Amino acid sequence: MTFKRTLTLALACLSAPLAAQDTLAPQPLIEAERRYETVSVVLSTSLGEITIALETERAPITAGNFLRYVEEGRFDGTLFYRALGPKGEEPSGLIQGGTQFDPERILDPIAHESTADTGLSHTDGAISMARYEPGTATGDFSIMIGDQRGLDARAKAETEDQKLGYAVFGYVTDGMDVIRAIHSAPIDPDKGEGWMKGQMIAQPVVITEAKRAPNALDPQEPAVEPAF
Repeated sequence: MTFKRTLTLALACLSAPLAAQDTLAPQPLIEAERRYETVSVVLSTSLGEITIALETERAPITAGNFLRYVEEGRFDGTLFYRALGPKGEEPSGLIQGGTQFDPERILDPIAHESTADTGLSHTDGAISMARYEPGTATGDFSIMIGDQRGLDARAKAETEDQKLGYAVFGYVTDGMDVIRAIHSAPIDPDKGEGWMKGQMIAQPVVITEAKRAPNALDPQEPAVEPAF
């Protein structure tokens, strides 16, 4: 979810006489959308691969935490275990996966990065940290299906928790079909505790491996000779 555009200056009436041009108001500079740094990772699952661009510049704490879990193999063998929201032809909601607070896998909780500070949002394909109170996120995460902007920070929300929202730290760039397939998996009505009961996938989907995506700029990748 990154883009690059050139900076452009709008110039009008180039064919008009100079005297006429002197009377024109100066044209505004059209500022291009900035390209932010990201790092891509691939989650290989029993249903296919999901590629995610981690927002390492805009959400450095949260994206860096996720990348550490990837690089240390802490997601390998974990599960997508929860699916929330309506299924069918137009699914909406989220899927949740990760370490399930396994003490053998989790690292220390991280500071909360509010969407009000990062400028990110819970749009379709966004990945966001699961947590209890803000500042308790470890190794569990959710991926959005459809826009779920109600999870963003909202200054006028009723509770302090809702005002801070959840921490988006990346976006799916490939594999939304896999995510929708996970979301559509049957639910076990007896699994889960409290308000999560009825949201747990009957046969959770395994994350077999999590790794960095191949990068053409990575010195470990073979150089590509230009074709003439």
